[in-house]
Amino acid sequence: MNSPAQPEATLPVPLSRFAKTSQVLMAGCLGVMAVAVFINVVLRYGFGSGVAASEELSRLLFVWMVFIGAAAAYPAGEHMAFTSLAGLLAKRPLAFGVLTAVIRLLVMAASAMLAWGAWQQVVVGMGSRSVVMAYPAALLPLPAFLCAVAIGVMATIELIQRKPLDLGHGAEVE
Repeated sequence: MNSPAQPEATLPVPLSRFAKTSQVLMAGCLGVMAVAVFINVVLRYGFGSGVAASEELSRLLFVWMVFIGAAAAYPAGEHMAFTSLAGLLAKRPLAFGVLTAVIRLLVMAASAMLAWGAWQQVVVGMGSRSVVMAYPAALLPLPAFLCAVAIGVMATIELIQRKPLDLGHGAEVE
């Protein structure tokens, strides 16, 4: 039995543009990866040669795609959510507000730690290059840094605006 479709949440215009831009970037990464891997497979199995750069390019684009997707998933409320405790406190506005603030602070702390670690890797990577394509090795940890900064900023804005937690994940809880 199908559950009724939930109305799609509308995002503010800047976040809507962010979501659309993220989708275009992820589709571009996926498209280039698919073409590069397809060409490499055809060349390898059809002609006994290949393009060494396709594996390195695919790895780089996959990392970027994952972190672009992670940043885009945050404002849409698509990250994993454990709403059982929050759902119990939803009818207690003060407790729910405190829990919401604590969750946002934890997200900000986790984002800060990820950004700090990723930035250290970016700095280390500035002095070296990838083996085949010779791009700066800093391009691999850079999307983790950018993702952490983006999620941290969004969580900070939500904390300042006192935006309530989205408990719309009830259909996915078992």
